[in-house]
Amino acid sequence: MDNRMNINWFPGHMTKARRMIEENTKLVDAVCEIVDARIPRSSRNPDVEELTRGKPRLIILNRVDLADPEVTALWTEYYKGEKADVLKTNSRDGQGISGLSGAIRSLLREKLAQNEAKGLGGKPVRAMVIGVPNVGKSTFINKVAGRKSAKTSDKPGVTRGKQWITVDNRLELLDTPGILWPRIDDPETGLALAFTGAVRDEILDVEELAARLMLKLRELYPAELSARYKFAPEPDMTGVELVEAAARRRGFLISGGELDTLRMAVILLDEFRGGVLGRMSLEKP
Repeated sequence: MDNRMNINWFPGHMTKARRMIEENTKLVDAVCEIVDARIPRSSRNPDVEELTRGKPRLIILNRVDLADPEVTALWTEYYKGEKADVLKTNSRDGQGISGLSGAIRSLLREKLAQNEAKGLGGKPVRAMVIGVPNVGKSTFINKVAGRKSAKTSDKPGVTRGKQWITVDNRLELLDTPGILWPRIDDPETGLALAFTGAVRDEILDVEELAARLMLKLRELYPAELSARYKFAPEPDMTGVELVEAAARRRGFLISGGELDTLRMAVILLDEFRGGVLGRMSLEKP
């Protein structure tokens, strides 16, 4: 398989999004960085530090319902060891969301004490919410706000423009468009983002992506792979052969009895992304 993924990482609207984040950093007290709990390393934008000029940051491990709970616990400990504040959430059913306001206020406790001393205790805290595309940011914002405030989609990059959301009288959030970074040097990072849907499938070879995901799942979760697709993922099988084996077991055929590997590839990616295969994490700290 070709090791170059040939992904157009940086569509034009992302340059505009970067500028917006930079310009609005001065308006906020803190930054909430939402990452995908299945790929916490790959879904953190390395440019955030520079763009937000060292503002206090809360790392939100989102989609914990899809991630391996044991691995999520390891990541939580890892970030705490790095002296980072962490909040674990599942924006689909709202798990952990109620802790957001308290977590931000804890992050800003020194600033809030200073405000109190100046008689500004009633002033609401403002936080910017950022993340790469498709980490569940809009769903998260909607759950926090308790209404459909941000446009949501399973397609990356649908949030446009600046949106302030009043959570309560003590917290206001600034929603921002999801941004990738201009150049991804590590192919493993690119693959992880592609597996979880942070990059649009239309600009990738879906069958190649599925073959690579099969190899990853055989390495990390062979029992779950076998249980779902009813075949033994042998260690010497290529990714393409693993996709073919699953297609054969599902009876996916096209005219002439040829295996419909494209259909199988699409289903594999959908089932992984939707948690149908089980709770899986692709990265450990």
